[in-house]
Amino acid sequence: MKSFWGCLLAAWLGLILAFLLIPGIQIPGNLYQIIKTIALAGSLLGLFNLILAPLLKIVAFPLRWLTLGLFGLILEMAFLEIIDIIFTPEITMVGFWPIFWTGLLVWVTTSILARKKIWSND
Repeated sequence: MKSFWGCLLAAWLGLILAFLLIPGIQIPGNLYQIIKTIALAGSLLGLFNLILAPLLKIVAFPLRWLTLGLFGLILEMAFLEIIDIIFTPEITMVGFWPIFWTGLLVWVTTSILARKKIWSND
């Protein structure tokens, strides 16, 4: 079982790393506006990962099995595209590759946190 704070932490860290490392992601404004945008978008992404991801992973089990688990990356990319649409004036992700690399960063961040046992309620 995933925890609420683990999902939020993974999404926040993934978006912060993506903003700092990936050149195709732009968040205009001063530092306060950037932090606010990352906090709101990360919270929404964390809620997507907490609520929607487990349901979609169960429904798409054959795809997960065929792709050896890489379907999780496709789900992250779809969630990021939805966030890009919702936060259109605040966040700009131009093209396929910035969304791919951001999805990979969030996916790896969630995997690392899951292994460190920060993720679960146990």
